[in-house]
Formats: sequence, C-alpha cells, structure tokens
Amino acid sequence: MSRTMRAVQVPEAGGDFELVERDLPDPGSEEVRVAVDACGICHSDAFVKEGTYPGVSYPRVPGHEIAGRVDTVGDRVDQWAVGDRVGAGWHGGHCFACDRCRRGDFQGCEHSEITGLTFDGGYAEYATVPAEALGAIPDDLDAVDAAPLLCAGITTFNALRNTGAGPGDLVAIQGIGGLGHLAVQYAHRMGFETVALSRSAGKRDLALDLGADHFVDASGTDPAERLQDLGGARVVLGTAPSASALESVVDGLGRNGELVAVGGPDEEVHLDVSSLIGKRASVGAWSSGHAGDWEDTMEFSALRDVTPEIESYDLADVETAYERMLGNEARFRVVLEP
Repeated sequence: MSRTMRAVQVPEAGGDFELVERDLPDPGSEEVRVAVDACGICHSDAFVKEGTYPGVSYPRVPGHEIAGRVDTVGDRVDQWAVGDRVGAGWHGGHCFACDRCRRGDFQGCEHSEITGLTFDGGYAEYATVPAEALGAIPDDLDAVDAAPLLCAGITTFNALRNTGAGPGDLVAIQGIGGLGHLAVQYAHRMGFETVALSRSAGKRDLALDLGADHFVDASGTDPAERLQDLGGARVVLGTAPSASALESVVDGLGRNGELVAVGGPDEEVHLDVSSLIGKRASVGAWSSGHAGDWEDTMEFSALRDVTPEIESYDLADVETAYERMLGNEARFRVVLEP
C-alpha cells in the first residue's frame, strides 16, 4: 500500500488551492482513518479558504462532508471495523467531559472539533477523524449522495424534525437551492403540507417534482399574504442567506408559528416583534447536529429516497468546483470524488 496520498490544501489564509502529495496520516488511538469516496464542497469551506474562522492552522485540508470506508482504526477504537461505510460532518468530535457533554449536548461541546477546520478534512484520498464523529452510511446510499446529506441534509432534516410541526401542518421552505431542495423533500416525506417559496419562477416545476404541494413565486407575489391565504404557516424554514427574504415571510406565520433560519445572511434581519406577539409566534435558528443525527438523516433519506442533486468533480478540478459552489452556479451540491 502506498504511504502517500493526494490532497487539496489551502497553504495560508486567502491562498489558492494546492493539489499536493502528502504522507498517509496515521490515526491516533481514538481516531479512524477513512478512505474518502466522496467529499462535498460547502459554502462554509470559505472559512478555511479565506481565513475568516479564528484559530485555523495552515496548511489545512478543507472538507466536512466526508463519505468513505474505514481503512484502519486506532488501538482504542472498538465501535468501527475496517471496511465499514462511514460519514463525517461539521461536528468533528467532543470532549465528553464539559457540562454540555455531560448533559448529552455533544454538538454544543465547549471544546468541540470541526472537521476540515480544526483538523484536516475530506478534500483528500484519506482523512483521520475522531471515532465519535463518524456515523454509519446505509448500504443502499451512494457515497456521492451521502456526502451532502452530512451537512445540507442533516441541517434541514434536523431543523424540521425539531420544530413543533406535525403531519398535515403547513410548512414553507424559503429558498430552493442547496439546502432548500433537500428541505422540500424532507418536508413532503414527513407528511407536511409543503410550500416552496422562491424568487426564481423557473424553479416551480422542480419544486413540485420534489414534493411541494404549493409553489409561491416570491418575486411577483407577497409570500406572507400567500401563506396566510393557505391558513398561516406552522413553520417557515429559512434556507436562503437573505435578510430581506426572511423579513418577507414573518407575517406569513400562523398561530404558534415558527420561523427557523438555517441559512445565515450577512446583513441584519429586522423583524416586527409586535406581529409575533399577537400570534404567539417565534423566530429561531438551527445548526446541523452530531454523528447520531446524521445517521438518522441518512437512514431516513435511504428509506424515503431523499437524494441531493449534485455535480461531481475530481480533486484536480477543485478550483472549478469551488467557484461553481461559491457563485451559486451549481445545481445544487458540489462533490469531489478522490
């Protein structure tokens, strides 16, 4: 077996991607070395590329949507075996000892690691990952489909299942992109009356094909008024990172409605609190989850045939792939196949 591998690294904050040969990493005693079959490119990878996340050490291999197979395990790892299909997402491990961990809030660990930020990620042929940060991939889920589910998938699935919405409730997905096209599928398959909200009229047929019961062209129709015509939304899941888009849907919430943001806009969001008070409505947010959550996400996705729309690239084409993601040109997720 070769003792080297191909990897894409960022040499310094703001630096260009470099395709390099690296020594094969050896896992620590509580780590697993994963042979990477696919790794998604996420907008959050810009934290590494541009150096906007505090404390990143360079050179760094990005990538927190890793789908692969266990290649070798550390000597204190007994929950994984060579050949197991595994995935790793944003949450890259926890300490088990802080107050949050002791209460089971592993994602909120005060000393948590982040895959591809605090340690090298999946833009490579191999990656070493803490054992507790891996989740099992179902046998009937392709690696290229599993990879985006480890970030975009878990974020939308986990957010929806942790709202107060029940089967038959009106749930709106704001934004039909990398997150939203998965959220529409999850909402439909969870039994919600699903509304797709988009400023792109051309996404109507796609949204309906994905399972939306209603499509609202927010470029020509007031989305809040349309949601009220439908009875008021129990949940609006905000997937597009747009302050104005979030502001435009708040008045569409029904009684006890929830606006849940999973896409963070760069601008401040201004909301009329008085409109929330009268409906006993709320505004909140949701981040992704930990390994147990993405196991749930992938199992549900395999069970109900939820799949991302992807573009696939070789490591050598990482610059093209990244730019298509960053420029919102991809439809909808971009995946590297080492």
